[in-house]
Amino acid sequence: MNQDKKTPIAVLISGNGSNLQAIIDAQPSSHYEVKLVLSNRPNAYGLQRAEKADIPTVLIDHTQYDSREQFDAAVVNALQSAHIDLVVLAGFMRILTPVLVKPYLGKMLNIHPSLLPKYPGLHTHQRALEAGDPEHGLSIHFVTEELDGGPVILQARTPIEAQDTPETLQQKVHQLEHIAYPKVIDLVAQNSIQYQDGQVYFHHQPLTTPLDLNQLK
Repeated sequence: MNQDKKTPIAVLISGNGSNLQAIIDAQPSSHYEVKLVLSNRPNAYGLQRAEKADIPTVLIDHTQYDSREQFDAAVVNALQSAHIDLVVLAGFMRILTPVLVKPYLGKMLNIHPSLLPKYPGLHTHQRALEAGDPEHGLSIHFVTEELDGGPVILQARTPIEAQDTPETLQQKVHQLEHIAYPKVIDLVAQNSIQYQDGQVYFHHQPLTTPLDLNQLK
């Protein structure tokens, strides 16, 4: 595949970066190229993953900024300087302001460990167990100004079994994330998935329900 035609993406992280690793590993056969890995935390292990893959990194420590808006403006500057077309949030533990969301509306993805609209925010695995849900999973969505509220592109599901704990559920969901996220990013990079008028379009048709993994095989 011609490197010149790949969509330049940035992956934003705060921690271990296991989804980042899956995105990097899938890169050779995909229509995207990771041009930048940005972290808000200096000790994020994902920065080391990027460096091992010879991907440029940027650290923007949120504790050095007086407001969320000032931090987000610094992130936008870094993204624009790297000529990024698609922004991928992968465990980026920040509540975003319009300063960052508006310039990349329709060009920013997030992955969330629940079947949205269930359980936005944190502690999703524990909350699913406490609710007695029969299944759990992940959602990949376009980012809007509403926290975890943008239109959902894909959901992947796993049954909740009697012996499951928050830790085992997290492992199950991580395995699905590592399969699903690179596939969705690739489709967005190809313009097979688009954001229009607050909706997801798949192959130029409005998506009435989220995709599942079987539709991407």
